[in-house]
Amino acid sequence: MRIDWRQPGKGGLVPPLSAVAISTAALCNGALSTVARILPLAAVTLLLPAVAWAQAGGGSLDLGTELRRQITDVHTSVSQEELAALSLFLGILFFAVLAAILYVRTRARLQLAERAAQERIGELSARVERAEGLLAVDQNVLVVWPLDGGEPEIHCDPGPSRVLPSRRGDVLAFGKWLDPESALDLEKQIVALRSRGESFNLTLRTRIRRGETAAEAGFVEADGRSAAGRAVLRIRDLAGQRRELADISDRHKRLARDVEALRALLDTVPMPAWLCDAEGRLSWANRAYARAVGADSGAAAVDAGIELLDATERNQLDADRRDDGVAHRQMSLAVGRAQRMHDVWDVDGERYRAGIAIDIADAETLRRQLARRDDTHARTLDLVATAVAAFGPDQRLNYYNRMFGQLWGLDAAFLNAGPGFDEILDRLRAAGRIQEPVDYRDWRADQLSVFTSADTVDAARRTLWHLPDGRTVSVVMTRQADGSVSALFEDVTQSLDLESRVVALTEVQRETLDSLDEGIAVFGTDGLLKLYNPAFSEIWRLSGDRLGSQPHVEAVIGWCRDLYDDTAVWASLRAVVTSLQDSREALSRRLERPDRSVIDLRAVPLPDGATLVVFTDVSDSARIEKALRDRNEALITASRIKNEFVHKVSYELRAPLTNIIGFAQLMSDGEPGAMSERQREYAGHILSSSSALLAIINDILDLATVDAGVMELDIGEVDIRAAVTAAAESLNDRLASSGITLDLDVPEDIGTMQADEKRIRQILFNLLSNAIGFSDPGHAVALGVSRDRTGRVTFAVRDEGPGIPDDVRRAVFDRFESYSLGTRHRGAGLGLSIVKSFVELHGGEVRLDSSPGRGTTVACVLPARQPLRAAARSEDGAPGATIHELDLPARPRDPGSETSAGAAGADAAAAGSAARER
Repeated sequence: MRIDWRQPGKGGLVPPLSAVAISTAALCNGALSTVARILPLAAVTLLLPAVAWAQAGGGSLDLGTELRRQITDVHTSVSQEELAALSLFLGILFFAVLAAILYVRTRARLQLAERAAQERIGELSARVERAEGLLAVDQNVLVVWPLDGGEPEIHCDPGPSRVLPSRRGDVLAFGKWLDPESALDLEKQIVALRSRGESFNLTLRTRIRRGETAAEAGFVEADGRSAAGRAVLRIRDLAGQRRELADISDRHKRLARDVEALRALLDTVPMPAWLCDAEGRLSWANRAYARAVGADSGAAAVDAGIELLDATERNQLDADRRDDGVAHRQMSLAVGRAQRMHDVWDVDGERYRAGIAIDIADAETLRRQLARRDDTHARTLDLVATAVAAFGPDQRLNYYNRMFGQLWGLDAAFLNAGPGFDEILDRLRAAGRIQEPVDYRDWRADQLSVFTSADTVDAARRTLWHLPDGRTVSVVMTRQADGSVSALFEDVTQSLDLESRVVALTEVQRETLDSLDEGIAVFGTDGLLKLYNPAFSEIWRLSGDRLGSQPHVEAVIGWCRDLYDDTAVWASLRAVVTSLQDSREALSRRLERPDRSVIDLRAVPLPDGATLVVFTDVSDSARIEKALRDRNEALITASRIKNEFVHKVSYELRAPLTNIIGFAQLMSDGEPGAMSERQREYAGHILSSSSALLAIINDILDLATVDAGVMELDIGEVDIRAAVTAAAESLNDRLASSGITLDLDVPEDIGTMQADEKRIRQILFNLLSNAIGFSDPGHAVALGVSRDRTGRVTFAVRDEGPGIPDDVRRAVFDRFESYSLGTRHRGAGLGLSIVKSFVELHGGEVRLDSSPGRGTTVACVLPARQPLRAAARSEDGAPGATIHELDLPARPRDPGSETSAGAAGADAAAAGSAARER
């Protein structure tokens, strides 16, 4: 039999207990007959337990023996099958009754639980509605992190709040809407909440403010809790007293931090600082204060109540205190063991008193040094030729030097008043000291723009002012970062003129260099070619493209080696150009190139470190020079042969002449026998002519000796007056025969000199003879001797002859040059040559003063002391006589030793005079 578990009309499943009851009823229908039969037995069977229970309990129930018997009979009359059916029936009946009871009771409990759940659901719904209402009222944000670490649930209902984020995406971006410090604190607490379940409650400051001022800053409360293992964050806006309390707390924290920072800062400064309470007791001091009063720390100074200022100093501050409570005074305070000047500031508030002492001893010293430096700079600027002026940011004159007032002709009273730059320009314009521009206002505005233009900061603005008087002034104005302007006014009229001249001179030099035949090249200190002329490129056959690129000297040498390859020469040139030594020597070389051209190379170091290299093409001059050198050598050889010939002939002629003079002298003396008057006259003429010829020969020999450089001077002390007298006496006969007067001017104290006495007499004799020869009868010849301050001795011979023309004057000292100049004078032309040679041998000089019609003066200037000289020089530069004796003692005159032309002439004249007298 199939059982349908569904209830009719509902389609639902029947509860299990009802199904059991239905199954039991179905089974009973099949066994009704059996039940009827065994019902009495069942009744008896049911009663048996009750009887047994009653008996066991000691009851008085007594059914009687008959009843037992009937029950026993019934029991015995039932078969086994009927007993089994009865047992089954009874079990099913018991189970059905029990199931029915259990069903009824379970249903009642379920209905009771359902009613309780409905009531709980309603209560929870009401609580949720109340909680949501409360959350909406508080304007908060709720964030819940799940246990599995997934994305958090964000419930965002900011309502009318201006400080909470309005979008869910911005809630966890704390940096966007929270103060940075608050955002960092919240993130740290959230990490601790999610990792360790640590709850927190924070008051946070938001970026979004309730108003425009800092006093209207927004604050929120963040509360973190752990609920059912999940992290829950609630953020709500604070309003009313709670917001005010949060604002006060935040300001207190900030003020505390500021105070802590200021105290830390004051602890680091080297200036004593302190705070006192309303009663004037020390409440805080920094480390510098502690060091100043000798305490271990500021707290120790506060505990001990050590004051830096004594009562007198505090009273002085109170006397200087202003209405705003600030007092300032410079005081000398005892800091440690030293007494130093301090700048003391003291502020007296309603409930506090604060002070700080700034050590200004070093600053005062520096101020005095700066004042001295400024004074030094001012004095220095007063000495410069440039006008200097300084203007402040207000465009008024702060400083000017002496030259500024002189340049513009402005009086000191006007300048000391500190006029503005525009006022100075107006004053100069009114006085006509600056050029009147076309539009003065625009010009003045342009000049004043230096004070306002940002482009002129630390940049010099240069202009030229052309003044009405023709001067040009360079104006350099520089604006500083603080707005002040310094101005330099320099008169550059001469500089511009010199510059134009230099430019013109440079062009002239450029053209000059380009027109030179010498090749010019200038190499800089870096070895690069800086300058060259066309002749250089032509001599070395180099193109302008090569030289125009400023090649290095190494490259130039490489190009020049194509025409002249001498490693030593080019190495020397390279060394001169590239040498780093301070003293570089010039280089001179002659380059004979394979193309038969000759180039003279000269490299000269320049003062600026550059090197000037000159290449001169001397091919033609070298050939001419060689020809001239060959000719000169031939002339020197011919001159040497001539001198040797003259010297030899003179010696050869001297011996016969000596014999002739000797025999003539004997004949004049009458040794061979008596002679007639006419014979004696003829013998006198022979003696005079022979002596004159011997004198000429002696002069020639002396000149030859000088030219050969072998003449030796016999240096000794010479009595000047005696030498002059001896020379004059030797010419007495000639003076008498010519009718000429000799005037001697020799001081008594003329003294002595170092010289060759014989040569001195010879010089004087030749000078006097020459003067007598050019004088007419009745004239006078003067010989004067003087000594100058340096000790030099001057012998001056003056005649009254016709004088010497300019064209003759240049040749009077030449040998064998004789001019009569309209007189009876005749000679070989050796007298003055001998004089000049002997004077120069003594280290002196000959001076000639003559003009036509005024006579002639010949002066010989000789040193009083003879210096040691290696050799004398003749007039043509040949080596002269070597002086072997210095500072020799004077020796007596030896007339017999005179063999010179002067002595021979004197002897001859004396002999001729004696012969005539005889």
